[in-house]
Amino acid sequence: DPEKTRRRMEIIDMFPVLKVTEEAEMPAKAVLGSGAIPPRAVRDAAHITVAAIHDVDYPLTWNCTHLANAQVIRRVSVVCNREGFHMPTICTPEELMGGARYVGRSNCSGSEART
Repeated sequence: DPEKTRRRMEIIDMFPVLKVTEEAEMPAKAVLGSGAIPPRAVRDAAHITVAAIHDVDYPLTWNCTHLANAQVIRRVSVVCNREGFHMPTICTPEELMGGARYVGRSNCSGSEART
């Protein structure tokens, strides 16, 4: 639906764009170096550390392979604590909103979300 797409884009345009800084580079290297996230997923490590550096409480993602994944989050949290930076609460939009409110959208497991 073009009208819904237009409205979503208007909302997204209000969000600030976070700068990728050198300050976020070292924690990302630590996350990758720990093996918590594989080297091929460098952008996922940067996603976490840029959010942490900018004090984002809830970065949202549908990437459940390396981001919204309890096992990965546990390992990355250890690195964050060791390196002295805040580990944001990474979750899917459904988790943040308290349930699967997006009928017809695929959730992380590949099945359809239900209300």
